[in-house]
Amino acid sequence: MEWNFQAAEDLAAALRAGEVSSVELTDEAIARIERDDEVINAVCVPDFDRARAAARGADQARARGEDRPLLGIPVTVKESYNIAGLPTTWGMPPHRNYMPAEDAVQVSRLKAAGAVVLGKTNVPLGLQDIQSFNEIYGTTRNPWDRDRTPGGSSGGSAAALASGFGALSIGSDLAGSLRTPAHFCGVYAHKPTLGLAATRGMVAPPAPPLPVDLDLAVVGPMARTARDLTLLLDVMAGPDPLTLGVAHDLTLPPARHERLGDFRVLVLDEHPLIPTGSAVRASVNRVADALVDGGARVERHSPLLPDLTEAATLYMQLLISGSVARFPIESYEQLRTRAAGLSEDDQSLDAVRLRATVFSHRDWMEADNHRELHRHGWRQLFAEFDAVVCPITPTPAFPHDHSPNPLERRIDIDGAEYPYFDQLVWAGLATMPGLPATAIPAGRSPEGLPVGVQLIGPMFEDRTPLRLAELLEQKIGGFRAPK
Repeated sequence: MEWNFQAAEDLAAALRAGEVSSVELTDEAIARIERDDEVINAVCVPDFDRARAAARGADQARARGEDRPLLGIPVTVKESYNIAGLPTTWGMPPHRNYMPAEDAVQVSRLKAAGAVVLGKTNVPLGLQDIQSFNEIYGTTRNPWDRDRTPGGSSGGSAAALASGFGALSIGSDLAGSLRTPAHFCGVYAHKPTLGLAATRGMVAPPAPPLPVDLDLAVVGPMARTARDLTLLLDVMAGPDPLTLGVAHDLTLPPARHERLGDFRVLVLDEHPLIPTGSAVRASVNRVADALVDGGARVERHSPLLPDLTEAATLYMQLLISGSVARFPIESYEQLRTRAAGLSEDDQSLDAVRLRATVFSHRDWMEADNHRELHRHGWRQLFAEFDAVVCPITPTPAFPHDHSPNPLERRIDIDGAEYPYFDQLVWAGLATMPGLPATAIPAGRSPEGLPVGVQLIGPMFEDRTPLRLAELLEQKIGGFRAPK
């Protein structure tokens, strides 16, 4: 039997039943990477010798009667996570030889759960792109169309999963970095509630791995099935033991419903600041039709929905002001001059982003206060609805674009061009207030590219969108391996 595209849940059952060994699974995964990854370039830092040793250890542990959630299952890890003995570069050439001394919290949790780490997956420079390429490791290609990007910044992980390189992967998400690659590659991902999963050791080199509370960014699971997302989230969830002084343990509330017909869902396919491409709109509608067919209550509009223009503006302000806070002083002065030259009437997202580069602390506090008002609006919405279905980006995977200034790039939406970073507004809808969001495969474009949608849920009720993802997978299908 070929195991490379099996769900982690099924691999675990086969391992328990003695139908296969971890050594066999690991050897098969490594053989596939060695055969196919020269073209895809997803696994940028292989760790095959230690993976084989871990697989032998997993088989020995099982022979002793041990059983853990991921015991013996081959996985990959985004390059941005520290793994002792492997470089952590974030694609930044000055740090190509940076070697952390200890594993990130989430890598430790993977290993404690018995996972076999095959290696690290590729990322963009500084994790700051919707593609995955850098000078150190080169370009990762989309397994569905090698002329297109797998997305970013967890693009290597999504491409690895779609190619059968391991059953699970872990990534991170600040601007759709879990959800966009899942959407572009036809796999599943879950952006957890802000603060649900500890992030220590998922840090740019050479910074020390400290237990900081991040403002927008999260770490989360990627998989080829919805149930596997839950399996991996249960390993990842929980606070940092350095901040609580205890082992990680967090009991999330159960999903609000078990049956599709009991869900109340708000479906969105239009944004005031950017059009939705026809392929993405079709997939949103496909999910909406499946929900209606399954008996769910589906609405297309609600006065409870926070203002989408204001939400996108706040998201860009918080995202950009945080991203540039450590820029050198000369850059800051140049940005201040450029921002001062903007017309007051210019409320485009490009202008919002430029002004945010020179935010004062007072400016940031005002934006943060408005975020709290939006969070309260979402609480009220989720008293009436259980989930929101909407796009992740306006288009399927786009062709590689390595033009050096991303501010000059454009995204093509049904033949019209828009600023490259404007496509982040849908990802920001869940990120800005810190809500959980599950990315699911939802169809194919006319060219045969995968198209995903996201299911946004209530804060700390991650199991609700995850359960809805499972039910939709049963209804409309899920991952399909690319030819």
